[in-house]
Amino acid sequence: MNAVTETVAAEPVSGVEIFVPLAKLKKSPRNARKVPHGEAAIEALAASIQHKGLIQNLVVEPETKDDGTPTGNYFVTAGEGRRLAMLLRAKRKQCKKSEPVRCWLDTQNDPSEISLDENVTRTPMHPADQFERFRELADGKGYGAEEIGARFGVSAGVVKQRLRLGAVSPKLLQVYREDGLTLDQLMAFAITEDHERQEQVFANLHHNREPWIIRRDMTAANVPADDRRAVFVGADAYVEAGGNIIRDLFSEDRGGFFEDAGLLDILAVEKLRDIAGEVQAEGWKWTEAHIDYPHAHGMRRFYPQSVPLSDEDEARLEALSAEYDELAEGYSSYDEMPEDTAAKLEAVSDEIDTISAKCSAYDANVIAHGGAFVVLHHDGSVRVERGFVRAEDEALADPQPEPEESDATEPQMGDGEQPEDGDEDVQDADEDEEPGKPISDSLTRDLSAHRTLALRVALADQPDMALIALTHTLTAQLFYSYAEAGCLEVRPTVTPLGSHADGIEDTPLAARASEQHEAWAERMPRDVADLWGFIVGLDEAKRIALLAHCAARTVNALRLPWDRKPRSLQTADRLAGALALDVAKDWTPTVDSYLGRVTKAHIVEAVTEGVSEDAARRIADMKKPDMAQAAEQLLSGTGWLPAVLRTPEPGGADPAPVEPEDADSVEQPPEVEDSEASYAVAAE
Repeated sequence: MNAVTETVAAEPVSGVEIFVPLAKLKKSPRNARKVPHGEAAIEALAASIQHKGLIQNLVVEPETKDDGTPTGNYFVTAGEGRRLAMLLRAKRKQCKKSEPVRCWLDTQNDPSEISLDENVTRTPMHPADQFERFRELADGKGYGAEEIGARFGVSAGVVKQRLRLGAVSPKLLQVYREDGLTLDQLMAFAITEDHERQEQVFANLHHNREPWIIRRDMTAANVPADDRRAVFVGADAYVEAGGNIIRDLFSEDRGGFFEDAGLLDILAVEKLRDIAGEVQAEGWKWTEAHIDYPHAHGMRRFYPQSVPLSDEDEARLEALSAEYDELAEGYSSYDEMPEDTAAKLEAVSDEIDTISAKCSAYDANVIAHGGAFVVLHHDGSVRVERGFVRAEDEALADPQPEPEESDATEPQMGDGEQPEDGDEDVQDADEDEEPGKPISDSLTRDLSAHRTLALRVALADQPDMALIALTHTLTAQLFYSYAEAGCLEVRPTVTPLGSHADGIEDTPLAARASEQHEAWAERMPRDVADLWGFIVGLDEAKRIALLAHCAARTVNALRLPWDRKPRSLQTADRLAGALALDVAKDWTPTVDSYLGRVTKAHIVEAVTEGVSEDAARRIADMKKPDMAQAAEQLLSGTGWLPAVLRTPEPGGADPAPVEPEDADSVEQPPEVEDSEASYAVAAE
């Protein structure tokens, strides 16, 4: 057909192609679409027209006056979105409003029906076809995400997502076309471009195909970016070493997944060894670098001792403390301060820390014959543990003075032993014959018994002194494991927990306990003989704090099948109640910590209590591995705890002690095989 360039009012002729200036096109009052086009749709149309021209013409009818006379303008019966897109281009100076627009003139059909027909009678492209075509543009024509986005009016981020979906295994794309997968499930598979891995995970899926389960299985062999090794090494160093980071374009991946766990371990150890070299330069005989702390090292540990500051440092520290208080006055955090004030305060704080570090130092013998472990903390920071001495170097690191001859005594007899007939008479005769000889052992024992009884009565009458004596006895044994320095027959026992719960010694809570112990250890005098004076010199609050620390180290609330102690456990419950203990702050139910180690009935019960009955019903028919994973997601952040970890309500009845169902089947305790490990724990 002939095309007509419309410059004046057209005759009402139907079925011809005409070119109408953009300025003369108007929205039809009979357009079936009442909800306007979205901004994103108009942007996409404008981009398409800019790069490819008008692919599809508009359908128009003449606008007429009341008497039927044409006005020279045209109503857009079909193509209102394209008209708006061209107006947007004109606004952006990409075209003029006088630019002719290709239109199809139709005066025979009902405009309302034409508008409805255009929006209804069409079949949208399947998303999988769109993903593949986008991929072809990238692979075949070399277009980048920015270029493709500009040509279709979408962001580069959207293009990257579609390109990633187009790179999914063709087999899975076909399953998606056949409605065997949802878009969310397909996006979960697209976390990597490894077709073999995608198909393997798909083949192993059970009836539960939740996207998070697919993502979990797709990244099962990878290391999340918030893993302590990944945090320590850093993404840049890992990529520079040839590692690949998998990123999920469709959900929050917190930095992605490090694909090569072996490479990450190598890089972490190498970096730790570099730091260990710097630590050894301090003068230590040896250093060792480990990702995990070697708890079974069996070595004795020494701590730094207090060192008096010089007069100059004391004066400077006092001045800095006053300056710090002056700068910080009126502010509760750095965020509230002006930048220059915050910078000054931080500089003052750093100098205070530098001078304070001079208050304690390791003995030169310990440094010369001892070493340090350089390990990774739970949060990816470096943890340097100094002061360990190997068994063969202990005598060199801590030479003990030989006891004087006058201190040597003959072995004493036990309480139940009696001297042989005639011994006392012989001794008495010897004493008569040898003036100046020490009194007999039997008399010494007799007299010391009277003194012991007197000490017991006197100590009971002086609670303050009893507090000192008890603190001294516990401290001597917990911080000086080689010394029998206390006179109270109180024996603290510190039960290692690592053999009862894997990984517990590397948790943040364990780090806090270790830091508390080390803080006290650094203040202790080197010689246990000076310990009594140290404790007496503490003020009451610090002395009680030390006693609390020592007592806390001995707490044992373990429930063991071979060690039934219902009264002890009831006391532990009472202690937890008195302390208002909230284990939920430091423990969460995960597959590893609980859900993967109990029955399905226990999992359902946990979700019922922690979430709701409806949530429990939704997972009740899952296989156990999937159920445990789903329960972990549902219980996250709820604060739910198993009964063993709960603190009894104040004033409630004591919980019934847990007894094994069959006493005859109780597992016997394992024999202690490594006495050195027990010694190491006591030493620390």
